[in-house]
Amino acid sequence: MRLVTVGSVAFDAIETPFGKTDKIVGGAGTFITLSASFFVSSQGIISVVGDDFPLDVLGNMNSRGIDTSGIQIKEGEKTFFWSGKYHNDMNSRDTVITELNVLEHFDPVVPDVFSNADYLMLGNLSPTVQRQVIERMDKRPKIVAMDTMNFWMDIARNDLFQTISMVDVLIINDEEARQLSNEYSLMKASKIIRSMGPKTLIIKKGEHGALLFRGNQVFFSPALPLEEVFDPTGAGDTFAGGFMGYLAATDDISFENMKRAIVAGSALASFSVEKFGTSRLMEITKSDIEMRMQQLVSLSNFEMNQSV
Repeated sequence: MRLVTVGSVAFDAIETPFGKTDKIVGGAGTFITLSASFFVSSQGIISVVGDDFPLDVLGNMNSRGIDTSGIQIKEGEKTFFWSGKYHNDMNSRDTVITELNVLEHFDPVVPDVFSNADYLMLGNLSPTVQRQVIERMDKRPKIVAMDTMNFWMDIARNDLFQTISMVDVLIINDEEARQLSNEYSLMKASKIIRSMGPKTLIIKKGEHGALLFRGNQVFFSPALPLEEVFDPTGAGDTFAGGFMGYLAATDDISFENMKRAIVAGSALASFSVEKFGTSRLMEITKSDIEMRMQQLVSLSNFEMNQSV
């Protein structure tokens, strides 16, 4: 098993200025693994759903090389559900409904076939659950990457710090980086956060790209300018899945390869926002992604031959 992800497999109901949906399939684990499937052919997911979750969705994940044997199906219980409404700027949203359901008492089980994975992605969940997955692996993966959010910084700060100290890569957005570090400058914030444990930090800036920090090295990847953004839900998870999928497929954890992995993640995220839910990820091909990666490279590729 090359890559294992722990994360929610869920239902979402979304409203944006472009329209709204009834219940559709979402969840961090869903977006991460679908995104990674464009690069890695052997991966698994650890999650939990209720008996209301459609089995054909799990079958589709299997067909993409995602082993779903780590997804517990709780009879007589309901799947996690989140409903949100985005504001006109699409950068802020209001949570309308959160129903934890099966996630409330989620005790992750790591199947034997997952326990020696080379790469582990901890999707946004309780830091206690994330830490349990690390501890239940038979060996330390080459890379343990983690996503989190300000909610856990507010209610489980000590637990969060303990889990952060155990990971190699932390993936958060600029608002979360500032809250976690108590620093407004992202350069200063990056040093404080990396002193907590992770040697590598990725700070997502939404439509303004992403920053990669490791040691004294810094890399910036732009985001692809899009005419329309229909649904930002899952874009960060899609980014993380592309990043980890690319690393796992190339099996190269150098800083130079992480640059390429960030471009891969950014390309996939740019597709994800073009339609509601996971629907756009179901339509695209590997060649579509490669073409968009080249577009991203061309945005910041220039020569300085002429002296001033």
